[in-house]
Amino acid sequence: MKIHEYQAKEILARYGVPVPRGRMALTVPEATQIAEELGGRVVVKAQIHAGGRGKGGGVKLAADAAAATEAASKILGMTLITHQTGPEGRLVQRLLIEETLPIAKELYLGIVLDRTSGLPVMMASSEGGMDIEEVAAKTPERILKEAFTPGAGLMGWQARKLAFGIGIPAASVSAAVKAMQALAQCWLDLDSSLAEINPLVLTEDGRIVALDAKFTFDDNALFRHKSEAALRDLNEEDPLEVEASKSGLNYIKLDGSVACMVNGAGLAMATMDIIKFAGGSPANFLDVGGGANKEQIFNAFHILMSDSSVKAVLINIFGGILRCDTLAAGVVAATRELGMTLPLVIRMEGTNVEEGRRILKESGLNFTVAEDMKDAAEKVVALAK
Repeated sequence: MKIHEYQAKEILARYGVPVPRGRMALTVPEATQIAEELGGRVVVKAQIHAGGRGKGGGVKLAADAAAATEAASKILGMTLITHQTGPEGRLVQRLLIEETLPIAKELYLGIVLDRTSGLPVMMASSEGGMDIEEVAAKTPERILKEAFTPGAGLMGWQARKLAFGIGIPAASVSAAVKAMQALAQCWLDLDSSLAEINPLVLTEDGRIVALDAKFTFDDNALFRHKSEAALRDLNEEDPLEVEASKSGLNYIKLDGSVACMVNGAGLAMATMDIIKFAGGSPANFLDVGGGANKEQIFNAFHILMSDSSVKAVLINIFGGILRCDTLAAGVVAATRELGMTLPLVIRMEGTNVEEGRRILKESGLNFTVAEDMKDAAEKVVALAK
């Protein structure tokens, strides 16, 4: 789960990381009022779950409250397109109005899990304000890393090593160390998958401040973090993905034309691969899970049919807990009730597969039954075309 910049900064402030003064605004009058409270000279920032906002016109400096009002009027309600939103962009419904700072240097801090070592890693770079992927590709030597254990957290000597390594002056190292250790503890406490401060700025008067912040939380751990779960903004998520989550389905929308309905994440990944191998393109990742029932299968079909880019559907099921006859009955019921007219290819193996095939055959509906995954992929790609 992702959250907005202003929400990430509120969390960082709780852990003692310095952040600029500012507040979130939902309307232009609110933005004007906040700008006046901050002295007039502010920065107006679009709040969407994507990076590159400044390049897309979603971040504006304002010299006074009047300029802040004008900037807020332009940004609020705009469809902001960045390299992370895709061509469809995101509707801006919230703003962050913040004080400006006398910036001397922009730095980068971030934490992710290193799957090779099995440990969280603090990354630091002197190249703040840029896409870290670009820095990693062009100048990887400028990204310093320190792995740390969850039990001990980021040690002081590790933070000092990073601070000096990215060029923080000696007088500001202590503040940088505190910010790094606080970020590490926050990442651990909240079951984060990503924590990022970009840029972390060194001001002209020697302060260390988080000028921007990003958090992504592990969905599977949100039951332990009720207050953070409440920060979820459904307006920033794909409507079909939101609907799927309500039904207990694992769904991610993609840009292809072949819809997939599979039980098991590994089989779902393999199904998408074999569709590509057959010359097609998957329209989604959809894992109904091993214990799906008829209602979930119906909801899955409804979601697949709601995607206008879908031209054909492939169901690839290995029956275990989800028996093939349960699947077949759900498919038949959903097809009839939803009036589905899209070509549908089904490949089933496993528990009660013969009974499942009988249900499909006796339904009188025009299903295409495949012998194996290769056969299924070739048939569904041909039908989609």
